[in-house]
Amino acid sequence: MRPVALSYRAMKIALLFASFFLWAAELRAQIQVDLKLPRLQFIAYEPVIATIGITNLAGRDVDLHDADGQAWFGFEITGAEGQPITPLKITGEQPPLKIEAGKRVTRKINLTPLYQVHDFGAYHVRAHIYFSDLSKFYYSQTKVFEVTDARPIWQKTVGIPEGSPGPGSVRTYSLLTNRFPDHTSLYVRVEDKDSGIVYATYSLGRILSFDEPQAELDQVNRLHVLHCAAPKNWAYSQIGLNGELLAHSSFMETKARPRLTHRTDGAVTVRGGMLEAPAPAAQSARNAAPKLSDRPPEMPKE
Repeated sequence: MRPVALSYRAMKIALLFASFFLWAAELRAQIQVDLKLPRLQFIAYEPVIATIGITNLAGRDVDLHDADGQAWFGFEITGAEGQPITPLKITGEQPPLKIEAGKRVTRKINLTPLYQVHDFGAYHVRAHIYFSDLSKFYYSQTKVFEVTDARPIWQKTVGIPEGSPGPGSVRTYSLLTNRFPDHTSLYVRVEDKDSGIVYATYSLGRILSFDEPQAELDQVNRLHVLHCAAPKNWAYSQIGLNGELLAHSSFMETKARPRLTHRTDGAVTVRGGMLEAPAPAAQSARNAAPKLSDRPPEMPKE
């Protein structure tokens, strides 16, 4: 009879352990967090847009909110040697979020103005969610991205004219190119080198590497850039003194190649080629052009 008693006791212990692990697995599965980055390489000061997915697997609606002095949402970022990267801004500014049972929500967060990820090198990032009902953190998988610099091809320092915010200050415009595995992108950077402030760095889109872009300044020192984005297709961009994308359009090459020209009043226009009608999606993206308060901005897709 003794071996039977021992077997029964062992079975009870095994069932208890199994129940515990099932309970722990259920807790871990209540909120699923995933993290995506658009690519592995970014240039210094370019927006690093992280897409966060949060799936509610709790079997009931959940309310995510700050509690116990802990923000419900945040990131953990480390450098190439494992050193923690402290935030420049508090990421807990996210408003409370209610997720219905079985639903998934996504959020896009620009890491560049939030963390010091401007130095060259590799960074490891993961997102976390704090679920106050269980006083528990849920983590995404870790992603790695690299920050490098692009090749400068043009630069000009200009003054801010009277009638504009900050008259008497200066801005430096730079055009840079960065080669990716399947294409080359043209970037613009706007900065105040005296103060060390970088107002914006973003992509103006793909560029054919054998064709240098054309850059001109108008009467109020706004930058106009015309570059060949594809065979017989030219992209035209206007950039403000604080890095704002003021306009972005495309021209098709016809009998004459599009060129930037100055009018007698100092304004810059495109001569030659045919203006393409923007697609609705492109029009929406341009209407949502970044403001200075959003810097560094999210720019047209490459």
